[in-house]
Amino acid sequence: MHIVHTIAELRECLSSFRRPAFVPTMGNLHDGHLALVHRARELGDVTVASIFVNRLQFLPHEDFDSYPRTLGVDAQKLAAAGCDLLFAPTERDLYPEPQTFKVLPDPELADLLEGQFRPGFFTGVCTVVMKLFQCVQPRTAVFGEKDYQQLLVIRRMVRQFAMPLEIVAVPTCRDADGLALSSRNGYLSAAERTEAVQLSRILARMGEQAREGGDLAAIEGAAMATLAQRGWKPDYLVLRRRSDLQVPAPGDALVALGAARLGATRLIDNLAV
Repeated sequence: MHIVHTIAELRECLSSFRRPAFVPTMGNLHDGHLALVHRARELGDVTVASIFVNRLQFLPHEDFDSYPRTLGVDAQKLAAAGCDLLFAPTERDLYPEPQTFKVLPDPELADLLEGQFRPGFFTGVCTVVMKLFQCVQPRTAVFGEKDYQQLLVIRRMVRQFAMPLEIVAVPTCRDADGLALSSRNGYLSAAERTEAVQLSRILARMGEQAREGGDLAAIEGAAMATLAQRGWKPDYLVLRRRSDLQVPAPGDALVALGAARLGATRLIDNLAV
C-alpha cells in the first residue's frame, strides 16, 4: 500500500486509474471501517482510503484535540485489508488556506436529529467530503449505515450536485452482543461497555413495538424514559421514515435511531424496522 500526504501526490498516484473506489475515514480504525475497504475492493480498479480528523465537523466543546490519532496502526490494518492507496493529509495539506467556502446541506434533512444536537456538524461533513471527492475523483464511495443520517445527507449532496459517482452503503458491523462498532467505544469503561449494548436493544424493542402497531410517540417516550432510568442521557430515540427521516405516515418503511451519552461518551445507532 502506498501512503501519500499531499493532493498533488494523490493525483499523481491515481492518474493511470479510471474507477477509484473510495473510503473516507477519520482513522482509529476498527472492523467496521475494514468492511468498507473490503466492499470497495469489489467496486473499482484501485482502492483508496483517507484518514483525516476534520476540525470543521467538531463543535467547540467536542473531542477534536483528544480524538485518537493512530496513523501507524491504521495503515497496517488498511494494508492487510487490501487497500491500495492511503491519503493521509495534514490540515495544512487539505486546508492550505481557511476553508471559507462551505457546503450547506438541505436543512430539511440535516437540521434534525444529529443536526439539531450538533449544529453545523453536517456542514463540516459535507464540506470535507466534497473536498475529498474533488481530490480523489472516485467513481464509487463507500459509507457505513451506522451513520445513517450522514449517509442520506451525502447521497442527497451527490445527487443534487450531479456528481459522477455512486454512494454504496455497507451494513453496520456489530460486536457479538449487538453493540455497533465505533471508534468512540474505546472511551468506555468496562462497566460502561457492558451497559452500552442497551442502546441497540432498546432500538430493537422500539422496532418490534412499531411493527405491532403501537403509537410511535408513546414508544419513543417510553424508550427515552427507560434509557434515562439506566443512567444514560439520551438526546433522541425516534422512529422515522427510512427514506428521509421525516415523521412517518402509515405504511412507510421505518428506521429506529438513537443518540445518547453514557458517562462521557456519546453513542449513536440505528436499526431498520
